[in-house]
Amino acid sequence: MLTEIEPLTIRAVAFTLAALGLTAIVRAKGLAMRPPRDAVWPIFIAGFFLVFGFNAMTSLGQILVETSKAAIIAYTMPAVTAGLAAGFLGERFDKRVAIALAVGMAALVVLASENFSAIVREPLGPVIMLLAALSWSIGNVLLKTRTWTLPALSQAVWYFVASGLVCWPIVFVFEPPWQQALPSAAVMATMAFHVLGPMIVCYVLWTVLLARLPATIAAISTLIAPVVAVGSAMALLGDPPSWQKYTALAMIVASVAVTLIRPSKET
Repeated sequence: MLTEIEPLTIRAVAFTLAALGLTAIVRAKGLAMRPPRDAVWPIFIAGFFLVFGFNAMTSLGQILVETSKAAIIAYTMPAVTAGLAAGFLGERFDKRVAIALAVGMAALVVLASENFSAIVREPLGPVIMLLAALSWSIGNVLLKTRTWTLPALSQAVWYFVASGLVCWPIVFVFEPPWQQALPSAAVMATMAFHVLGPMIVCYVLWTVLLARLPATIAAISTLIAPVVAVGSAMALLGDPPSWQKYTALAMIVASVAVTLIRPSKET
C-alpha cells in the first residue's frame, strides 16, 4: 500500500471504513452504541493513542526503516505495557518484569548494531517506531484505568471515529487526496484486507481480550506479529536477513515471555 498511497491517507481511509463496518455489526447485534456522557472523552483519548497514534506512526516509520526492523522495534510494546501497567495500574512489577524490560531494551541495541552509523545519521525512523510502541501501550493502560459500560464492540467503533476525526484534517493539509492517483487493483485488495483483518477483527478481539485480562498478560497475544512480519518482509519484500534481526527478535520474544510466563507456584 505504501508504494501507491500516502501513509496517513491509508490510515484515514482504513479508520473510516472500519468505523462504518463495525457500526453495521453493532447495529445488527442490537448493541448499545451511544457512550455515557462521562465516557466520551476517555474513549476519544484512548482511541487516539491505541488506534491513531500507533497506526499513524507505524505507517510513517515503515517509510524510513526496513519493514522487518520496524516490526521488531514496534513490538517492544508488550514490555513497555508491562512497565506502564506496573507504574500506573499497580500490576505486579517484580524482578521478572525488570529483567524483561532490560532484555527488550538490549534487543534494540543489538538491532541498532547492524548499521549503527546509519541510525545516528537518520534516527527518525527508529524513534517513530518507538513512539508507536509507546502510544499503543499508553492506550492499553488508559483502557484499564476505568470500568467501561459500553460493549467492547461499540467502543471499537468510537476508537476509529476519534482516529478518523484526527487523521482526515492532517491528510487534507499534507496529503491532498485529489493529488493522488487511483491505486491499482492489487493495492485496493490489500486495503480491503487491511480494513477487515487488522482494523476490524484484530482491534475488536484486542479490546475484548484487554477487558478480561491484566494488560501485561493480554500483551503476550501480540508476539506472533513480529515473527510473521520479519519472516514475511524477508521472504516477500527482500529485506536482507541478518544475525542481528534474528537475535533481536528472539530477545523481544524472550523479554515478554520472562514477564508473562510464570511457574504455576507463582501464579
